[in-house]
Amino acid sequence: MKKYTIFAILAAGILPTACNITEIPEDRVTPDVYFQTATDLRSWTDHFYNTLPSAETLSGLNADDMVDRGMGAIIEGTRMPSDAMSGALEWNFNELRRINYFLEHCGSCSDQAALQEYKGVAHFFRAHLYFEKVKRFGDMPWYDQVIGSTDNDLLRKARDPRGYVIDKVLEDLDMAIAELSTTKDPVRVNKWTALALKSRVALFEGTWMKYHGVAPRADAPDHTADYYLGVAAQAAEIFIDESGYSIYSAGQTPYRDLFNSFPADLKTDEIILVRRYIEGTMMHSVQFSIRNNVTGFTRRFMNHYLTAGGTRFTDIPGYETMQYREEVQNRDPRLSQTVLCPGYHKVGDEDETINDFTAETGYEPIKYVVNDKYSGASKGFTDFPMMRAAEVYLNFAEAKAELGTLTQPDLDKSLNKLRDRVQMPHLQLGGLTVDPFLQACYPNVSANNTAAVLEVRRERTVELVMEGHRLWDMLRWREGAQIVNELHDYYGAYIPGPGRYDVNGDGTDDIEFYVDGTTPGRGLVAKKIGSDVHLFQAGATVEGTSGYLTPYSRATLSTPFKWIENRDYLYPIPADQRVLTLGNLTQNPNWNDGLSF
Repeated sequence: MKKYTIFAILAAGILPTACNITEIPEDRVTPDVYFQTATDLRSWTDHFYNTLPSAETLSGLNADDMVDRGMGAIIEGTRMPSDAMSGALEWNFNELRRINYFLEHCGSCSDQAALQEYKGVAHFFRAHLYFEKVKRFGDMPWYDQVIGSTDNDLLRKARDPRGYVIDKVLEDLDMAIAELSTTKDPVRVNKWTALALKSRVALFEGTWMKYHGVAPRADAPDHTADYYLGVAAQAAEIFIDESGYSIYSAGQTPYRDLFNSFPADLKTDEIILVRRYIEGTMMHSVQFSIRNNVTGFTRRFMNHYLTAGGTRFTDIPGYETMQYREEVQNRDPRLSQTVLCPGYHKVGDEDETINDFTAETGYEPIKYVVNDKYSGASKGFTDFPMMRAAEVYLNFAEAKAELGTLTQPDLDKSLNKLRDRVQMPHLQLGGLTVDPFLQACYPNVSANNTAAVLEVRRERTVELVMEGHRLWDMLRWREGAQIVNELHDYYGAYIPGPGRYDVNGDGTDDIEFYVDGTTPGRGLVAKKIGSDVHLFQAGATVEGTSGYLTPYSRATLSTPFKWIENRDYLYPIPADQRVLTLGNLTQNPNWNDGLSF
């Protein structure tokens, strides 16, 4: 449950701007002497930024779009009720106590402008913290006060319904929107950050209710799925119309450049909130992890990209067995700015980087990749965008599509702005038909406006890949069986069979796939079929010498990934916390923690 540590001092606050340690003298932290100045309020609330995601959190968030050596606990089925789940964004309540402690005592500050601003920060982070918990656990006990060690009734409180908690989250965000300034600083939250989060929260809850069949609460019968979708659309539209943020589109590779920025070159016209990394002080390993974990996109993800002319790639005859070099040509430009394609040069490199098929699927990510100077462990210090305008534009389009009220002007002010960035044709509602490929990817979509919902999902898939959204999107859409390879294997690039291949089209062979009894040529990247790579024809259960690169096939796993429909959408409640509450905390459905209550 709530293993609260009784708060005596704020030992350390990590500033989002430079990640410096701010020591607060012990004789200044009591409420009667602290919280007196704007500096006090800022020092305390700076600690809240630690709860935001880091670049390292990308690991373990694989879904149907991306695979690597470790698929993460949700897919691998390794979540257990016995786990402590002590991460700041999981069951741990320590940061919530700091937030509530601040809100109870910050009124001592006589600087009213600072007081309003930092109360807004606190309300934002309480909303953010609780939203992350609801995503994982569903129903949660809501606390908006500091709990003492003797407050047994509160310490043993039962869970509140998720809808009630989400309503409290939205209330906090409304307060944050009213309290926070409009000043844009990418390392600090502002009014627009709170609006963006409000659109994310309401969209999540609206689609969760819709696709999981959740009825409104008895005490809030009008808070239906459509109610939350309406809140999402309204918050996103205010952001689009009033925030001044826009879609970055300068240069030859504007999409790629968003994720390769150092502080001096951050694309602040689009990026709302960023986690800053500083050379020699705080660095990340994203680029190293992509290569070291042999991360690769799935063919299913690759097939979401349209052609450069805006038509469906999956309508092209023979697309199923099209080889790598051919399939990546004449596609939505975001593909070549996300995936290693022929002609790719790392940032600052003169020489072309040729695909050596090290990635599990043959489709290697280049998002967040600069050059080899930053490829070692903890060598990267590019900024990590946590929230950007493109997501809010997509939240708006999705909410309107799910409501059945999406219009062409809605698309033109949101989703089509993303296509403008890369000179892609606009999505037109007139004459839009259901794409069979997308329908197979998202079989639970069923509505009169199915075609529009699917097309918005296509755009969301390619635009937000590797930004921590996909797993949660698939969970809220109730597409769990699609996340694992239960219905569709994690197929990668198609290899026709043993032989030498010119990967980049320059007339020179680069890689050879070979079998036992043959010797690969010198000077080529060599991959042994059945050892270095595993090839399966579509639907096959026996490995062959031609087919799709398949890192996780049903045929190669002793225990295939398995989705339990009525269990796996939520995390289990930690058993030790249930014991501490004498069973007042109930367990999520179909998780067996061995307790009798």
